[in-house]
Amino acid sequence: MRIGIDARLVYYHQAGIGQYILRLTQALAQIDRDDEFILFKSRKDKTHIIDQTNFKQQKLWTPSHHRFERLAMSFELAPHVLDVLHSPDFIPPSRTRFPSVITMHDLAFLLYPRFLTRDSARYYGQVDLAARQADHIIAVSESTKRDTVRLLGVPESKITVIHEAAHPLFTPVTNEEALERTRTRYQLPPDFILFVSTIEPRKNLPTLLRAFRRLRDHYKSPAMLAIAGNRGWLAEEVDHVLDELKLSDAVRLLGGVPNEELVYLYNAAKLFVLPSFYEGFGLPPLEAMACGTPVIVSKVSSLP
Repeated sequence: MRIGIDARLVYYHQAGIGQYILRLTQALAQIDRDDEFILFKSRKDKTHIIDQTNFKQQKLWTPSHHRFERLAMSFELAPHVLDVLHSPDFIPPSRTRFPSVITMHDLAFLLYPRFLTRDSARYYGQVDLAARQADHIIAVSESTKRDTVRLLGVPESKITVIHEAAHPLFTPVTNEEALERTRTRYQLPPDFILFVSTIEPRKNLPTLLRAFRRLRDHYKSPAMLAIAGNRGWLAEEVDHVLDELKLSDAVRLLGGVPNEELVYLYNAAKLFVLPSFYEGFGLPPLEAMACGTPVIVSKVSSLP
C-alpha cells in the first residue's frame, strides 16, 4: 500500500497533534517495513522525520489551518497516487481520488465555542463536512467517539477508537540527585504542584489559580505551582488572574518543556492537576500516572 500522512502540523505546532503525528509515524516505522509511506510536510520544515527506505517525504506549500487549506491541498495532492490518506488534524482535503481517514481528537470547539478565536472557529467549523466526507474516522477515546456520534450524526460503524499512549520515556525516577537538579533548574521547592498543557481557556487555569490561592491562604501551604506549557490562544485571562490574586511569587511559568526534562518534573512534583473543561483524551494526566505521580483531574469527558 501507498499511505499518505499529512504531517504539516509537526512544523507549526510541536504540542498536541504535532506530537501525535511524530509518535504515530515513529511507531509505524518500527512495525511496518513493507508498505510505502508518504509524509507530506510543510515546505518550511527542514527536519527529517523518519530515516527509513519505505518512508518518503514530500513538501507542500499549503500552510496548516489556512482558510483555503482544503481546496489548496486537493490541488497539491492531485498528482499523487495513494491507497489512503490519513489526516491527523481533523480536516482532510475537499476532494481526492483516494480514500481518506481522519483522526477526531475532540469536539471542544462545538461544545465550548467561546473558547475559540474567530480564525479557529472558522477552521474547525468545517468538521461536520469533514466527518461526512471521510471514509473512516479514528477517535482517540470512547468519549470522543460518543461526541462524534451525538454532535455530528456519524454512524458508530464509521468510527474506530484507537487510544493514545504516554511516551515510553515517562517512567518513575528514583535518582534523587537528578530530581533535585530539576527543582534547582526551575527554582522549585520540594513541595510543588504541576500543571502541564498549552495555556488556553479550555484548560481552566483560572480555576486552578483560585484554588491554589485558597490553598495558600486557608491552609498556610508553602507549596508552589509550576505551569509547563506554551501560550496558546486567548491566554491573556491567565495573566489577569495571576495579577488579581497576587500569585506571581508562588507560580512559576516554565514555558514549553521538552519531554526529556518533563519526565523529571512529573517525578519531582507532589501532585499533578489538570482541571480542564473538556479533553478528548488528555495525555498529561496519563504521563504523570506513568511516572507514579498522584493526579487530580476534572470529572468531565475522557478524563475519568
